[in-house]
Amino acid sequence: MKVWKLAYPYLGSSRITLGPLLQPLLLIVSLALFHLVGPLPPELGVHNGSLSPCPSAAHCARADWAVSNPEEALTQLISVVESMPRTTLVKRGEDYLHATASSSLFGFVDDLELYADHDRGQLQARSVSRMGDSDLGVNGRRLASLGRALRPT
Repeated sequence: MKVWKLAYPYLGSSRITLGPLLQPLLLIVSLALFHLVGPLPPELGVHNGSLSPCPSAAHCARADWAVSNPEEALTQLISVVESMPRTTLVKRGEDYLHATASSSLFGFVDDLELYADHDRGQLQARSVSRMGDSDLGVNGRRLASLGRALRPT
């Protein structure tokens, strides 16, 4: 059993004993602090026939790819998104996909959206970080990778 000795200038010294059940709990809480999820962005989804614009280019990327069949293009990219590391599909519909991707080190969460816009003949894509002022280009690289995977339909 670990014993930590804490010194308080006005209270003298005291000892804290961490029992066998408290030690794993302390470890779990400490690790959870590094998984920086952040709140779900309210602008997710399709609004007026389009994905939301990026609030800032520093932590968001957006692309519109002209395709002959947007639904087929979306279906084609689903397997690509599912194979991306640390990526989880959250919502999948006929013309919309929402996934989350976590960074490997601190667990920062980004939201990825794809929308098959059949009226405009395009597949819209948006990737945005939930926390921070900069994504260091991660969202742009994610969309560039999806764009390369998109074969002409």
